Amino acid sequence: MEEKNIFDKIKEYRKKRKEKAAKNKPQTFNEIALAWIKTFGVALASVMLLHNLLFASMIVPTGSMENTVLTGDFLIVNRKFGPSTPQMIPIVEIPLPHIMFPSISEPKRGDVIVFVYQGDRDMLKPQEFQYYLKRCVAEPGDTLQIIESKLYVNGKHQPLATEGIELNREDISDVFRTFPKSKKYTNRNYGPIRIPQKGDTIYFHTRDDFEDFRVFIEREGYKANWLGENELTLGKRVLIDNKATNFYIVEQDYYFGMGDNRGNSSDSREWGFIPRKAILGSPMFCWLSWEMYDEYGQERSIIGKFANIRWNRIGRLID
Repeated sequence: MEEKNIFDKIKEYRKKRKEKAAKNKPQTFNEIALAWIKTFGVALASVMLLHNLLFASMIVPTGSMENTVLTGDFLIVNRKFGPSTPQMIPIVEIPLPHIMFPSISEPKRGDVIVFVYQGDRDMLKPQEFQYYLKRCVAEPGDTLQIIESKLYVNGKHQPLATEGIELNREDISDVFRTFPKSKKYTNRNYGPIRIPQKGDTIYFHTRDDFEDFRVFIEREGYKANWLGENELTLGKRVLIDNKATNFYIVEQDYYFGMGDNRGNSSDSREWGFIPRKAILGSPMFCWLSWEMYDEYGQERSIIGKFANIRWNRIGRLID
């Protein structure tokens, strides 16, 4: 008798569940549409969360890293240097307020890094949200110099990446819009320059010293102006957040990035150091690759891109 009661209760429970599910099931067109929208929203939010916490996908738009990666490579990126909540809305690429989480590891010299572009040399902010891909060639506290296209870090020659392209053609112009602007460095001969480390002190002996790092200071969150020398400031030449001073203390670590195609790369030589907080991860492998441009340099149609898939690059590891 007791077993029968148990089975009856189970049947009654299942019946109530079915009745409740039928009652909650969307009936009208609006209810069905709303249910689909909710399902799509949950799926999109889940993808965005995983995309930013663990992995990301990006397409390589330029040839600055050839032949390590090619224009038209689609890469899976490990977010080990900077997991976060979503930083932008997919497709429309609208930036979002976000929270950064502790990183799994730190970037090292030689790593290929993906980071949020901070803008051109003299711009406080970029015109649009973009991910960039470069090789980390110097870490915080390193001294970097390029002599006749040869890269040296802390006095030691750094060989080009295995598949990189050396800058050695005579027809490449030596004129370069470099950072810092007063130094007049070129792409072939650059530095020596120290990569800023948290706690470093930057001194302003001249106005050029200040103008070289004005945007750098403002990107760290301060308003900076040149005062010049006069009796009222007692020899202090710079005003940082309304405080007269002759120096600035760096608040975070920075890195120096260069393209493996050194003669055809817009990189830290041109627009400056990469702040640690902007570095997100490192590419793992190529999951799709196509030839984006035709022989005349025109971007192919979507059909043309699919017709020119580089099958030999699919699954290729990036290092």
